[in-house]
Amino acid sequence: MARSNITTRYEDARAQYAELGIDTDEALRQLEDVAISINCWQADDLGGLEGVGQITGGGILATGSYPGRARTADEIRQDFEFASRLIPGTHRFNLHAMYLEHPENKKVDRDEIEVSHFQRWIDWAQHLGIALDFNPTFFSHPKADDGFTIASRDKGTRDFWIEHGRRCREISAAMGKAQKRPSTNNFWMPDGWKDQPADRLVHRRLLMESLDTILETPYDPAHTLDAVESKLFGIGSESYVAGSHDFYLAYALSRKILFTMDAGHYHPTESISEKISALLPFLDTLMLHVSRPVRWDSDHVVLFDEETKAIMREIARADAWHRVFLAVDFFDASINRVSAWVIGLRSSLKAALYALLEPRGRVLDAELQGRLGDRLALLEEAKTLPFGAVWDMFCERHEVPVGPAWLDEVKKYEDDVLTSRD
Repeated sequence: MARSNITTRYEDARAQYAELGIDTDEALRQLEDVAISINCWQADDLGGLEGVGQITGGGILATGSYPGRARTADEIRQDFEFASRLIPGTHRFNLHAMYLEHPENKKVDRDEIEVSHFQRWIDWAQHLGIALDFNPTFFSHPKADDGFTIASRDKGTRDFWIEHGRRCREISAAMGKAQKRPSTNNFWMPDGWKDQPADRLVHRRLLMESLDTILETPYDPAHTLDAVESKLFGIGSESYVAGSHDFYLAYALSRKILFTMDAGHYHPTESISEKISALLPFLDTLMLHVSRPVRWDSDHVVLFDEETKAIMREIARADAWHRVFLAVDFFDASINRVSAWVIGLRSSLKAALYALLEPRGRVLDAELQGRLGDRLALLEEAKTLPFGAVWDMFCERHEVPVGPAWLDEVKKYEDDVLTSRD
């Protein structure tokens, strides 16, 4: 689309939005500050760099066999740098501990990982001017095969994973210190039973005690922020997950750490957008994993759909962009993996912009005056305003392709790079 046409459409859209009291320039300015942590594991189907090759355990599964999966850290970095040129804004990069780079191909177990194993990631992020986030990896390991890690009844198993957690906090702190802004360190453990346990409480007590041990060492919050992520169920833990929403919410509140909600970790009739305003009065900060569950926690690519718009709308209405850490969490091996990144991030950003373009001032005035019919009507009228023209201007200002033009670039990258991978 010609630049002059983009500008003309934007000027017309700006005038139409102004009629409802909406400042599109201010919305675009606010969107500049929305940084989303982009999941490294979309590039390689959450295979990691330890030689496992595919996910084992943890109740998660990447399906599909589209060609071009990244096989090395350099290929992941290469794919991300290409995808970044198609995504407007400046964002973050989210690593799992299983993406360590072995010195001289030496095998390093999870309880032995060190900052040095992630130094190349730190240097790369510094070069790009982006921040890193981190996640311990409590799955795809022989010591997690029975479904339990730090909530295991076996002390040896617990001790192994506790040490892993401790080392991950040290690594996250080093990342934050280098980038001069906090690295969130998100703890998610799959610990649970496929069928009904005889004792639900024992594992939750062990989980609490193990987490307390992991968190004993204080770190500067300017460097790292600990978070705990809940889950409803997974494959192999259909009946019971020790780290449920209730457990981790209580834990985060009592330990004054971040609480993470994943859009796919709740009952199909639940919505995490509704929970945001319920938690913000009690939590200084909150982390959201934006995903798309389809019948189960299948982590489909994020779309510009009603739930994603609802999540962003609740953040915008609370003016909580500075209090909510946003990350995406999906892994689709059935389509071009770079396309998945671009679709998911552009969709998330579209939803954020859509929320920022709500006629909030007039809607609030109508509500305060008791004119609830006006409140409803204003929200409905806003739905047909030319949102696309404002989004195109955001892309244009960031010099990324407008509309579906990015597909041609992905196709060329697939032909030139991805198809050469085994």
